[in-house]
Amino acid sequence: MIDFQNIPYSDTNSFSEFILDYLNGDSKENIYCKSPKIQEFEKQIFEKSDHYIDRKLLVDVLYSQNQNFNLSKKSSDNIQSLNQESSFTVTTGHQLCLFTGPLYFIYKIISTINLCEQLNYKYNSKKFVPVYWMASEDHDFNEINHINLFGKKIIWDSKQNGAVGKMNLDGLEKLVLEIKSVLGDDDRSLKLINLIQSSYLNSKNLADATRSFVLDLFGKFGLVVIDGDSLDLKKRFIPLIKKDVLQKGFFDAIKKSTADFTRKYKQQAFVRDINFFKLSKNKRERITEGILEREIDISPHKFSPNVFLRPLYQELILPNIAYVGGGAELTYWMQLKLAFIQEKIPFPILVLRNSALIVTKKQSQKIHRLGFDMRDFFQSEEAIKKRFIISNSKKKLSVDNEIKNLNLIYKNLKDKTDDESMRSSINSLLHKHIISIEELHKKLVRFEKKQNETSLGQITNLKKSLFPDKILQERHNNFIEYYFKYGDNFIETLKEKFDPLNPNFVILTF
Repeated sequence: MIDFQNIPYSDTNSFSEFILDYLNGDSKENIYCKSPKIQEFEKQIFEKSDHYIDRKLLVDVLYSQNQNFNLSKKSSDNIQSLNQESSFTVTTGHQLCLFTGPLYFIYKIISTINLCEQLNYKYNSKKFVPVYWMASEDHDFNEINHINLFGKKIIWDSKQNGAVGKMNLDGLEKLVLEIKSVLGDDDRSLKLINLIQSSYLNSKNLADATRSFVLDLFGKFGLVVIDGDSLDLKKRFIPLIKKDVLQKGFFDAIKKSTADFTRKYKQQAFVRDINFFKLSKNKRERITEGILEREIDISPHKFSPNVFLRPLYQELILPNIAYVGGGAELTYWMQLKLAFIQEKIPFPILVLRNSALIVTKKQSQKIHRLGFDMRDFFQSEEAIKKRFIISNSKKKLSVDNEIKNLNLIYKNLKDKTDDESMRSSINSLLHKHIISIEELHKKLVRFEKKQNETSLGQITNLKKSLFPDKILQERHNNFIEYYFKYGDNFIETLKEKFDPLNPNFVILTF
């Protein structure tokens, strides 16, 4: 049996003030979109219905992009349904991380699929299709060329440059063999290795490999994969490319939205006057000046939007009502509100993807034997150890009462004089005494630590395992580690337990 626990995002100490406010529905700044609540989608559907989408173009491109892949009947039916005005999408997007990269890539897609299922149930006269938008034009290879597996970093060493989607897969055979040596050769391992090999060793580039792998994992749930690196789709985007590249026509709107947002919150992305890159063989270079209108008309596919214009591109070509993303993504979307208003494109409902911590029963038992609850382990290692020492010491180690009494003694001394110089000397002496007591307290704690080295070592090992590199597990570990342990049950469990409209962090004990 798998234990399931929800805790507030605020208890994880891992999410920004904006995200916490957004989930709590704090809209005092008037900068939010519609709230991520099931009843809000009715208004969003109505608004998006009035926005023209070239559905025939979209469906034709989707069939063309997916024709050589193992497309499930459910995915194929979902593509076909997009011809209908009553059909809408829920989209998530991500880089083409090697073998899906960190766990949250998987969490994003499952959250998107589950949201569609909820909407299909609630608004059953409509159709909602989960879409994964491949960010195939990104060029930061060092961000996507590795995975962390069982504490080991496996790196794809390649000298290629430019858009990662077009990179060939030379050198991946070595990585597959390395993974195979780690996993062994039992039935579950062989199934996983065959899945990896069929996608990554039989594809011509990283975009094709990623599409194949994602469809193999999630096609049965009807997921549709789209690549924005398309000449036909970018023809629809030509007017906005020209407005940005030739007229710097989004700078003022994005700058104003960013200024509104940063009155209270930290901005995520830097505002630029031009928001496109120029694609060429093995290059993706930022555009500053010197582009002719004729270049855009002839070769729109060579113009690649940055983090600000990609959302506009996506919402221009998809009948999209919601975007599922991480905290950083939702933050930079908030810098775009006025750009969407300027172009009369409906701003989608933003939904925070599900986040989770995967715990083994053995780890859970150790945590409870140490006297802690799982949520306690979201604190710093030092804070956990200090709490353990204080609660398990035979002597009361806290010096709070002593400091309180010291403050009272010195207050009485200050009350005996009105001379400011004398009162200042008393304050200085108080400060020195408090420092001395705190130093003594540290020595007492260090002594107790030596008496509890075994338990403190367990705390260290648990923190290192559950929060590798001192970050959330989902931002570090790859799903292969968990699929290897739990098989198909891993993804099925995530799908069963994730609710993207429930604003809580998930803890799963396998």
